[in-house]
Amino acid sequence: MSTRSAAGLCDQARRIPAWRRLASVWCRLARRKPDSARLRPALGWLAAGVFALGTSAFAQDRPTGFGLEEVTARAKALADAPYAAPVSNLPDVFSRMQFSDYLKLQPRRDRFAWVELDTPFQLAFYHQGMQFNTPVKINEIVDGAVQEIRYDPDRFDFGDLRFDRNQTSKLGWAGFRVTYPINQPGKNDEIMSVLGASYFRVIGKGQIYGLSGRGLALDTGLPIAEEFPAFREFWIRRPAPQDRSVTFYALLDSPRASGAYEFTLTPGAETLLGVKARVFLRAGATPAALGVAPLTSMFLFGPNQPSPTYNFRPAIHDSNGLAIHTGSGEWLWRPLNNPSMVATSNFAAENPKGFGLLQRGRAFSRYEDLKDRYDLRPSAWIEPTNDWGKGHVRLVEIPTADETNDNIVAFWAPDTLPPPGQAMQFDYRVRWTMDEPDILKDGLSYVWQTMRSTGEVYQSNLIRAYDGTLAFLVDFKGPSLGDLAPDAPVAARVSANDNVEIVGTELQPNPAIKGWRLTYRVKVKDSTEASELRAALELGGRTLTETWSFQLPPLPAARSAKDRERYLNLFKAIE
Repeated sequence: MSTRSAAGLCDQARRIPAWRRLASVWCRLARRKPDSARLRPALGWLAAGVFALGTSAFAQDRPTGFGLEEVTARAKALADAPYAAPVSNLPDVFSRMQFSDYLKLQPRRDRFAWVELDTPFQLAFYHQGMQFNTPVKINEIVDGAVQEIRYDPDRFDFGDLRFDRNQTSKLGWAGFRVTYPINQPGKNDEIMSVLGASYFRVIGKGQIYGLSGRGLALDTGLPIAEEFPAFREFWIRRPAPQDRSVTFYALLDSPRASGAYEFTLTPGAETLLGVKARVFLRAGATPAALGVAPLTSMFLFGPNQPSPTYNFRPAIHDSNGLAIHTGSGEWLWRPLNNPSMVATSNFAAENPKGFGLLQRGRAFSRYEDLKDRYDLRPSAWIEPTNDWGKGHVRLVEIPTADETNDNIVAFWAPDTLPPPGQAMQFDYRVRWTMDEPDILKDGLSYVWQTMRSTGEVYQSNLIRAYDGTLAFLVDFKGPSLGDLAPDAPVAARVSANDNVEIVGTELQPNPAIKGWRLTYRVKVKDSTEASELRAALELGGRTLTETWSFQLPPLPAARSAKDRERYLNLFKAIE
């Protein structure tokens, strides 16, 4: 037996847990004396044992190098077969559980996975309950071998919940979370949560959870039922002591699509999440809209759309705008709305350089909320790392009456979809950051804030009078404006769609922020139609800022004249 064949046999044997210890002993000897007559019978016996265990053993323990290719093969097999919906296994006491009771199902820190290992990462799990009614299989990859992390109720503290403990033996995991000493050495904080459908949330240093990412969006924002693909199985690679990233794989499935995903999580001041997605469509079930790298957030109100009721908080939102860096190099900023009915906006973006939902404005005074700390919620910025082709960024805004509902979705949608069974490859990186200005390139300035007001003019007696217009005050700030003289001939390039009459604009320096303020007064012709406004600053034909692209969403036609007047913020006595 040659050195090469002996080494290969030893590597195979080590992947079988039952043979691992014995194989290590014989293999050390074999590498020293592969042709020894005394070793040949032992190696032959080892070979016989390996081949005898053969198929069943390697079906449980994947070969070294298990990764995206293996998960992609599984996703392709799913796409080629009819969809099989998972079946709930929850007893009534768990399926009828209220959210406050579900929160009592807390993982025990002393039973976190990897707690005994020399690695800064630890792994905890979510218990099934409420709408999380089907188990998710979670595996660990150790030295190239795959082993299932089997459900164990002893990993949880159930608090004061009362139920038949025998019922938990039939349950499973709903998801998992990753912890890491992100804020101070020796103290692990949760940095990633993977729970529900294909949702996940990530934070960096000093951040708290806000918006969510998703694996895939199908028919989001359309007047048909949305489909929520779900991660059905995970494979998490155990990190080595020197590793400062953790990698895991996910298998996604839904009635019309399947997918394989590789995630690489790297914590830091801004936490990075590398994503490789391989998506397949099922035959005869093409979605009307497919959303890549979806982000889900919340916008209730803010200065561009003040609260309709008195509230001590100036703003409540996880994100206040959509930023886009198009393939052609243009930068766009679209302030978010809480519309009266579902509103959808599309922005052409062939091979986009980036897009994301951002939380601009980090001062506590912008929110004044001690409980929910919206000032500490991260932005998420998507940066494609391969060729995505022709498509558009789609923004979906949904009405909400409170901050408990995620009513904002943004994703990239391809213009055309491939035939069923053909893989779509989307690679990208997600930056979970609170340094929004760092996202912009080339020294451009950005929209620091958007404020909405009733339009006003000064009369000859110096008293301000409302002039029946709607005004938007847009503050621009950044490196391209910071060093300009107050008398620099900066100009505003403004435009609007046919539903808007531009009454007047005023541009002036804003020394308080070392930027410039544009006041944009308009009249809306028809409140049941969408109104689109755009503005950017330039100097000598050179663009200094990103483009402010605002939509005033339409009102339902059934609204009363009184409501329409209030919506447009016109100065008029309303009885």
